[in-house]
Amino acid sequence: MRASALPLSRRLLALGLVAGTLSLPATAAPPLPALNIDISQTSVSGISSGGFMTVQFQVAHSSIVKGAGVVAGGPYNCSQGDVMRAVAQCSCTGEPTVQCKVTPTSANAPGLAANARAMAEKGLIDPVGDVASDRILTVSGAKDTLVPPVIADQLSAFYAALGVPASNLSAVRLPDAAHTMPTSDYGIACSKETEPYIGKCGYDTAGQVLSWIYGPLKQPGSKPAGRFIEFDQRAYIPADRSGWFNWLNGLDNTAWAYVPESCAKGETCRVHIALHGCKQGQSYLPLRPPPGGGLYNGTLFVKNTGYDRWADNNHIVVLYPQAVSIPFRNPNGCWDWWGYTGEDYATKNGVQIRTLRAMIDALSAGATK
Repeated sequence: MRASALPLSRRLLALGLVAGTLSLPATAAPPLPALNIDISQTSVSGISSGGFMTVQFQVAHSSIVKGAGVVAGGPYNCSQGDVMRAVAQCSCTGEPTVQCKVTPTSANAPGLAANARAMAEKGLIDPVGDVASDRILTVSGAKDTLVPPVIADQLSAFYAALGVPASNLSAVRLPDAAHTMPTSDYGIACSKETEPYIGKCGYDTAGQVLSWIYGPLKQPGSKPAGRFIEFDQRAYIPADRSGWFNWLNGLDNTAWAYVPESCAKGETCRVHIALHGCKQGQSYLPLRPPPGGGLYNGTLFVKNTGYDRWADNNHIVVLYPQAVSIPFRNPNGCWDWWGYTGEDYATKNGVQIRTLRAMIDALSAGATK
């Protein structure tokens, strides 16, 4: 996630991130099932680039989003479409090539809130007033050097500027956590800042996020009782203006969903989107073999971050979309929070946000009236 020294031309394309990834070949996979989903109970969470995308999807489609969990992420449209701002003022991911300039005000939360209001007036995102009723949990690590804790503080300031009451916002800071997805007992040491960016922190992020958004939940099971489904993500990617799929959309061929048995049988359920961070997608090829063997990350994030255990007893379908590497442009398989897919990346017209919404619509197609 930290930049390596690159010539300027490659640095701008790579956004200060290290290359060395490949994409898995296309595989035959089914579409998402049409379930009895209450779309008004949609929620979303993510880490790092997935945290920034969480905020983007939440704000763009706030009319259907009930709440969000943001781990090591920042305010909506923080980069303003500027790669250098993304890696120096909204994060420190440009170092050592690009000097970090993160300060307690570098994101300019009031300005970003004003920009969001202007975008809503143009119909590019849902009315920002819808965000005020959301339940939001932010998680930051005190030892995070890639997305420093002051960015999380500015995320809270952004939400406050949009009218989110203090009672709806919980800001958690873990004293021993670096840049990592905190879990109760899976991953590397919480204070380590390296792949796979999943850390044993004694903190159940999935449970805390879902409980904050939906209220008290039934306790999780010891192992999944539902079913993981690998589905054809390409089916939900919109074609570009030429009518062809654009390989620069940063989206993998397949993605994953976890469907509890109760949801598969037609009971009313809700859906939660869980977004991985950079270097965590299923097709990412790490420098060192991932835990469990194999070359690629595979289902490392999908099956070890704890969402599935909470889903079974609480009628929650979990959607795990997958970003993929683009050589020189997005080599670490990050979600687009700086504009590599186009200038509309943070709006309802952005290809990744449109794809996420299409997945939600497909899952909820079996909703009973």
